[in-house]
Amino acid sequence: MSAQEALRRARYINVETFKRDGNGVKTPVWFVNVGDKLGVFTNGKSYKVKRLRRNSKVRVAACDARGGVGSAPTWYEGQGQIVDDPARIDAVYRALKAKYGVQMWFVTIGAKLSGRHKDWTVLELELQDPS
Repeated sequence: MSAQEALRRARYINVETFKRDGNGVKTPVWFVNVGDKLGVFTNGKSYKVKRLRRNSKVRVAACDARGGVGSAPTWYEGQGQIVDDPARIDAVYRALKAKYGVQMWFVTIGAKLSGRHKDWTVLELELQDPS
């Protein structure tokens, strides 16, 4: 089973990005399957984006809303990138709206009212299938 298929039913994923010293930092995020990649949105000024610009290596596991991965999580290795293509960005946002519905609507409205929406960035995660 591919990493994308294994994660498809999860509500959240924990994305681990890596600092300069090699230590990982885990962050729970909303995500969607778009083609053969996972799509994530986040604030473009966040440290996870800064870490990803420096090192594209990521690890991903299904988690709960607080980032808990349980006692025996399956972590998937892969690469992450910042998306610049407007069509791919739009595809991720459409998929997020379909998956998260009214929650995504409230987050979007809140971000627009506070001025944070302009900082949103879309990430694509391409995961390796387990060996």
